[in-house]
Amino acid sequence: MPHKKRTATGVLGGLAGLVGLSAVAGVLVTATVTPAIAVSGYAASSAIDVFDNMPSYLEVDELMLPTEFYRKDSDGNDVLMTQFYDQNRIPVAWEQVAPVMYDAIISSEDKNYYTHGGVDLVGTASAVFGNLRGGDTRGGSSITQQYVKNVLQQACEKEAKSQEEVDACFRSTTVASGTDGIERKLQEMRYAIQLEKRYPKNEILLGYLNIAHFGGTVYGIGAAAQYYFSTDAANLTIGQAAAIAGMVQEPNSYRLDRPESETNGAANGYALTKERQTYVLNRMFSDGKITQEERDAAIAEPITPAIQQRPQGCQLASGAEFFCEYVRNIVLSDPAFGETLEDRQQNLRRGGMKVYTTLDPDLQNAALDAMSVVPATHSGMNLGSSAVQVEVGTGRVLSMVQNRPFAPTGDESGSVTPVNYNVRNNDGGGGHSAGSTYKVFSLINWLEQGHSVNEVLNGRVGTKRVLTTCDGGTQNVRADNSRDGIGNFQNSNGYSGTVRKFTEDSLNSGFFAMAERISVCSTNQVAMKMGVMRSDGSPLDDGNQPYNVLGDAAVAPIDMAQAYAAIAGGGTLCPSKVIDRAITSDGTDITPQLQCSQAISTNVAATAAYTLQGVMNATGQGSRTNDGTPIFGKTGIHEYEHTWMDGASSKVATVVWVGNVMGHAKLNEYRANGWRLDQIRNAVWPVMQRAANAKYGGDPFPAPDSNLTKNILTDLPNVVGQSVEEAERALQAAGFSVNVASPADSTEPAGRIIAQDPGAGRAPGGTTVTITPSNGEGATVPPVTGNPQEAERQLRAAGFTSVTTACTQQEDAAQPTVTGTDPAAGTSVGRSSQITIQYAAKDC
Repeated sequence: MPHKKRTATGVLGGLAGLVGLSAVAGVLVTATVTPAIAVSGYAASSAIDVFDNMPSYLEVDELMLPTEFYRKDSDGNDVLMTQFYDQNRIPVAWEQVAPVMYDAIISSEDKNYYTHGGVDLVGTASAVFGNLRGGDTRGGSSITQQYVKNVLQQACEKEAKSQEEVDACFRSTTVASGTDGIERKLQEMRYAIQLEKRYPKNEILLGYLNIAHFGGTVYGIGAAAQYYFSTDAANLTIGQAAAIAGMVQEPNSYRLDRPESETNGAANGYALTKERQTYVLNRMFSDGKITQEERDAAIAEPITPAIQQRPQGCQLASGAEFFCEYVRNIVLSDPAFGETLEDRQQNLRRGGMKVYTTLDPDLQNAALDAMSVVPATHSGMNLGSSAVQVEVGTGRVLSMVQNRPFAPTGDESGSVTPVNYNVRNNDGGGGHSAGSTYKVFSLINWLEQGHSVNEVLNGRVGTKRVLTTCDGGTQNVRADNSRDGIGNFQNSNGYSGTVRKFTEDSLNSGFFAMAERISVCSTNQVAMKMGVMRSDGSPLDDGNQPYNVLGDAAVAPIDMAQAYAAIAGGGTLCPSKVIDRAITSDGTDITPQLQCSQAISTNVAATAAYTLQGVMNATGQGSRTNDGTPIFGKTGIHEYEHTWMDGASSKVATVVWVGNVMGHAKLNEYRANGWRLDQIRNAVWPVMQRAANAKYGGDPFPAPDSNLTKNILTDLPNVVGQSVEEAERALQAAGFSVNVASPADSTEPAGRIIAQDPGAGRAPGGTTVTITPSNGEGATVPPVTGNPQEAERQLRAAGFTSVTTACTQQEDAAQPTVTGTDPAAGTSVGRSSQITIQYAAKDC
């Protein structure tokens, strides 16, 4: 150990140094412990000066305590979820310790405890002279001195970063020999005397029992009683108390949790501990603390440990292990729990914090039941699934489950895992391609740029799209179902339609049409604004590609949940929150302060919710809850390798993912528990959302913004005279749907458009325009004159085969005279159409 820095008055060496320090010890003991003995002479005065220059105030820090995580039970009570510790310690109050325990420790360690002033004269002098004979300074310490030693050691260990540093703390406070040993002993005595001036004897004794080491990771009488004998400190028997009291001299030699030990194990009746226990019992008897009968009975009784392990870690958080691991990662990353990572690590295992979490027991249990339909393993693929729920308006995580059980290290079969599929990489997880659930950010981007969801675009396949990147460049993408294109689900050809309809049908080609108006880059930036990043924490707008629109990037389900919760919450984004309250061991509130913020406007959020409600009657109908609570949602499938269902009520958002943990197996080629794996999300999401609806309710979503839902008038081109194909292309490119009527008689060539309804001008986008082609079989009614017979000959000569007459009686008509035809001359009609010759005659 490094030598301590000394003052000029403390620089002593060799034999003179030892004699000088021993003189100090002798004078100290005489002058301060037994002040009734007179002390005189220069040597005594000088020694006392040296002693007086030593520090006298010892700061007694908070004990190193386990940190505890709590969750609610169904009755709303806080229950322990798990704990983390370096030192297994259960602090107890004075009345929580059996009197026999106090008797045992005093008789064995410091029988004069209640009569000295902090230092025992005889014991200390013996230890000092033993040091002069070449020994060390162990032994001879009063309980107060031992308490000082433990306080100093714990203060050192609190700052230790490794086991080597912990060992160094032990050496510096316990086994230093020679001059260093005497100087340490003097400093220990100095602190002890001052402690006894500040604290009552009982408080020091209790402090000692709460801090003392009892072997392994067991510290304090509360943990020792529980660990070694499965009892409370208040219920210790004489034999148990004597065995525990005997441990403080050599904790790891006398510990009782190694039954296989050859020197102190079950086979030899824990011989070393039994010998030490007998010594303690004899001391108790000699001091009159127990009767001879009690001593003899305790000695005769074999030591019988009843080891009660105090496990730690998230494997104890039954049914919520992954949630617990997420909480642990937050504690290790949030500055609220310490300025540096090392500080936070130490506070987790030594700080005695109490962390109260957000988990909802009812929703968690419902989620576990729902998730049970997805098997932990599946032949042919590395199947994973996860689900998470967050509270709208707070970000509180209410449930978090996945298909594989938790294990700190996983196993070769993959049936268990330490990876949390719900969270980002740095929180112990990993993301998944979001698929079409990511289209919600295109929708929001569209609305934020002032577009209406009832604006009509040409969403047909076969169109080359030119998309703008973040750096102002362009990218070409062919939206079609060819091998080189990006097509639609089930090879749909798409259509011209509204953005609302594109969203309901999750039409890829429609979203590419949107992306020509709103860049891919800005859509990715909307996602980031709503709390979504790549699962490795990198930005989504770095290195944009056209297929980002369709959700190719790997993201964390918990990020998507908070984004959908923001839509349901009127645009208010609340970071995911797993800690309701956190306090230090002294009761100081250190709860992380997470702030909600307005990520998108209320009118955009309301219109997005309105649009997403329509999804539940289309592509999302398999996840309808049918319980009367208003909900919205969005489905997602990425290359059949990942499938999602994301959605919310006005109170709770739920996100479910199923897919490949690794690999590229096609979910639609596998089944489990009666479900095709690409649809098994529909067995999980509605069950979880119904549970949330039953407990939290849900209100109708606000009405959409009228400006963001208005019909948009577009130029309607004139297609009369064009071929059917030309007319269809022109109308669809302008954003209109087309209905081709049956061919009509016309003199125009067959296939030429002779009429459109509505006519050219301005019309709402998406309007269906009916176009009528010519059948090429028309003829023009010629003008006819003369009498009816002549007129009929003229019509038949023009090719009309059905001719009749209609007479109008006229007194002044000298002879029958043709006045016109019906249809009139110049009209284009079919040659088989009936033509009526109109004439006047005096007598019809």
